[in-house]
Amino acid sequence: MTQPPPQRGSSAPLVVLARRARNLVTGTRSRASRAGRLRLRQLEIIALIAAQAGLAAALSWWLAFNLLGNPNPVFAPTAAVGTIAASIGQRTRRTAELLFGVGLGIAIGDGLVLLIGTGPWQTGVIVALAIGVALGLTARGGTVVSQVGGTAVLIATLSSSQQNLELPRIVDAATGSLVGLLVVAVLLPLHPMRVMRRAASPVFDALAAYLRETEAAIRRREPDRAVRAMDGLRAMGPDVERLREALSGAEEVVTVAPVRWHWRQHYERYAHGVEHLTRAIADSQDLARRSATMVEYGEKFPDHLPDAVGALADAVRQLQREVRADKAHDGTRRHALRAADQAGRAVRAGLQNFAASVATQVRVIASDLMRATGCSVDEANQQTRQVARRGERE
Repeated sequence: MTQPPPQRGSSAPLVVLARRARNLVTGTRSRASRAGRLRLRQLEIIALIAAQAGLAAALSWWLAFNLLGNPNPVFAPTAAVGTIAASIGQRTRRTAELLFGVGLGIAIGDGLVLLIGTGPWQTGVIVALAIGVALGLTARGGTVVSQVGGTAVLIATLSSSQQNLELPRIVDAATGSLVGLLVVAVLLPLHPMRVMRRAASPVFDALAAYLRETEAAIRRREPDRAVRAMDGLRAMGPDVERLREALSGAEEVVTVAPVRWHWRQHYERYAHGVEHLTRAIADSQDLARRSATMVEYGEKFPDHLPDAVGALADAVRQLQREVRADKAHDGTRRHALRAADQAGRAVRAGLQNFAASVATQVRVIASDLMRATGCSVDEANQQTRQVARRGERE
C-alpha cells in the first residue's frame, strides 16, 4: 500500500499564504505581459491580411469588369476575399476546393433544373441533393460544401430570369481565386521566418519560464509551485497551435511565393526543431509532475538535480537566441548535455524513487532539445546517455 505523504508543519500558514499570493500576482503580471506582446504580433498579421484582402478584392473586380466584360462582377471579389480569409497555410487548398465546389454546384443545379424545373420546393430539393452529394464526396463540411450549396441556390433561383449564369460564375470564381493567390504569393507575401519567429516566441518564453519555475520548486521544496508549472505547461496548447498554424503558413509561402523560395531550407530546419520542441513541452509536464511528487514525499536529493533542470531552461533560452539569429546550435547542445551531466551526478549521489524518475526525465528532455538542434535520434540519445553515465562515474 502506498504511504501518504508526510504532513508538513502548520507553524507558518500566513507565510505560505503570503508566498502563494505573491506568486499569483507575479504570474498574473507575467501572463498579462505575454498577452500584450502576443496581441501586438497578432495585430501586425491582421493588418497585412486586411491589406491583402483589400488589394485582392480591388484587382479581381477590375479584371472581371474591364477585361472580362462582366457588368456586375460580384463573385470575383467574393472569391478573392474568400481565398485571402482562409487560414494561413490553407489558401492553395481553399482555392482548389472553391473551384471544385462551384463546378459541382453548377453541374448538379443545371441537371436538376432540367429535370424538375424551378420554384420554391424545387429549390429546396436541388439544394438538399447538392449538399448531400458534396458531403458524400468530401465527408466533411467546408469550402466545397458551401460553394456547392451557394451555387445550387443561384442556379435554382435565377436561371428562370437570367440565362447563362454558369460561365460567368465559373470565370468569376477562377479570377477571384487566382488573384487572391497572386496577392499572397507575389504582391504582398508574408515573410515566412518573421511569422514563425513571432509565433515561436511565446512558446520559447513559456517553456523556459516553467522549467525555471520547476527548478525553483525543487530547490525550495515547494510542491505547489511545481504543480503550477505543470498546469502552465498544459495550458500552452493555444500557443503551440498558433505555432503550428504559422508553420503551415510559412510552408505555403515558401512553396508558392518565388520571392520567398530562398527561405525553404530555413523553414525545413525550423519545422524540424518545432516538432521536437513540442515534445519537450509534453515531457516537461511530466517532469513538473514528478518533481511535485518527489518534493511532497520529502525525498532527499543533491543540488545537482535542480541544477539539471536549470540547465534545461538555459538550453531553451539559448535555442531561442540561436534560432532568432539563425546561428549554429553549439550553445544549446552544450546546455542540454550539461543538464544530462548534472542528472548523472545526482544519480551518483543516490536518489530515491521519484527523484530517480526526475533525473531520467531530465535526460529525456535533454535528448528532445538535442534533436531540436538537428541531431538525429540516435545521435541525440547516444550523446545524452554518454554524458549522463560519465556524470555518474565522476
